[in-house]
Amino acid sequence: MLNRGLDKLELLRIVEAVANEKSIDKELVIGSMESAIQKAALTKFGNDNEIEVIIDRESGEIKIQKILLIVEQVEDPAREISIEEAKKINKKDQLKIGEKIYEELPQIDFGRIAAQSAKQVISSRVREAEKNRQYEDFIDKQGQILSGIIKRLEYGNVIVDLGKAEGVIKKDELIPREILKTGDRVKAYCYEVKKEIKGHQIFLSRAHPQFLARLFFQEVPEIYEGTIEIKSVARDPGSRAKICVHSQDSSIDPVGACVGMRGSRVQTIVNELHGEKIDIIKWTEDLPTLISESLSPAEIQRVLIDQDNKRIDIILTEENLSKAIGRRGQNVRLASKLTNYEIDILTDKEDSERRQAEFKDRTETLIKNLEVDETLGQLLVSEGFVSIEEIANSKPEDISKIDAIDAETAEELINRSKENLIKEREAVAQKLKELGVEEKLIDLKGMTQGMLVILGQKNIKKLSDFADLSSDELIGGFDEIKGKKIRIEGYLEEFSLSRKEADELIMAAREIVYK
Repeated sequence: MLNRGLDKLELLRIVEAVANEKSIDKELVIGSMESAIQKAALTKFGNDNEIEVIIDRESGEIKIQKILLIVEQVEDPAREISIEEAKKINKKDQLKIGEKIYEELPQIDFGRIAAQSAKQVISSRVREAEKNRQYEDFIDKQGQILSGIIKRLEYGNVIVDLGKAEGVIKKDELIPREILKTGDRVKAYCYEVKKEIKGHQIFLSRAHPQFLARLFFQEVPEIYEGTIEIKSVARDPGSRAKICVHSQDSSIDPVGACVGMRGSRVQTIVNELHGEKIDIIKWTEDLPTLISESLSPAEIQRVLIDQDNKRIDIILTEENLSKAIGRRGQNVRLASKLTNYEIDILTDKEDSERRQAEFKDRTETLIKNLEVDETLGQLLVSEGFVSIEEIANSKPEDISKIDAIDAETAEELINRSKENLIKEREAVAQKLKELGVEEKLIDLKGMTQGMLVILGQKNIKKLSDFADLSSDELIGGFDEIKGKKIRIEGYLEEFSLSRKEADELIMAAREIVYK
């Protein structure tokens, strides 16, 4: 390819052919050739020299020149030249110390080793450019559906020929019980394009929730145009899915548009997903309505929402319990993913029993700690005084408003509550001392003694230990592992902290520790 007899224009034709074949920049091919010739020239003229090679982009003329620095006294003859010698090379220009001069070298005849070396440089550069070009092509396709031919199966993974590159569908990203064979055409969602030293990897999925979303994007023109928006998606691949949609135009029914005439649009997607049942839900800002629709076909009686902790209690009849939960908990699990709320389902009987148990526990706490009879304890709880703290912080007139409680009794209840809290604090302080909880953590604003005891028991005894925690570790949360939502229990979950309160506590600790 690179020999002395090579026609100059033929060189440019080779450059053009390589650039077109590999779909890479022509300038990069010429640059790699210049590097290859430079390497061969250094071998011929000596590696101590500084040599520059320029290929004329119009004529194909190859210029090889040695770069020399003009100095007063030459110490490195390979890279330096005196001003007198420089004037012999360049007689026209006014030369100065510190400037560079270019001495043209003779064209080289590539020997077998030099030619092989040059070829390797060019091949290496072209391969690298081709990999970069493929990466740039496919990084833009991340988040889209790609189509290709199954090339081979490896250890349960599917290798897909995408034309100019290969993609891989890992075993756990396939639809369960789906049978794919070599030579089949397959569609998959591109969820990651990773650049690595050996090249790039394109990861595909048929189990990803966004695969379903992108299929609707392709099949429903209103979604493609932006009139209908997909709010959220939840999938149990190969079995059932839920998708929540919203129309920007009140005259368009988002569910009807996604279903299509006689179910034509949704059926196309169901066929692609091998019979996966799809529930299409109309999105609404009214969370109880959205939750109820998400748990269809179950009929919901009441929805109790805890916004701070992203939890919802669903109250329904015994007959609707199995419908709401679904087979192996599938319906409630998908509804939880769709709405991003943890959902607890209770029958009306269980809800009644729970409220009765709470009433009983609160009453017994007041009876035990305030030394009151059962009737007075029940009366206080039923009137909303559910804890000793609430009574201690109340005014006598607030309590004496209750029938059968006079001002003197109200005053006594408040005093007993305050005394009880003082004793409790003293007992907790002793417990914290025994646990070895650091004073700095005890003094952290917003931290209660109950929280400190729990943290001490969990071996979180220093302010620096607490500062390293995340809000999920405090209040609980969810983590998604292989498409499954896993519940994480929080250290302080029983104290019903909101995420904002947990974040503020952690940030306050970090400001002190890392200031």
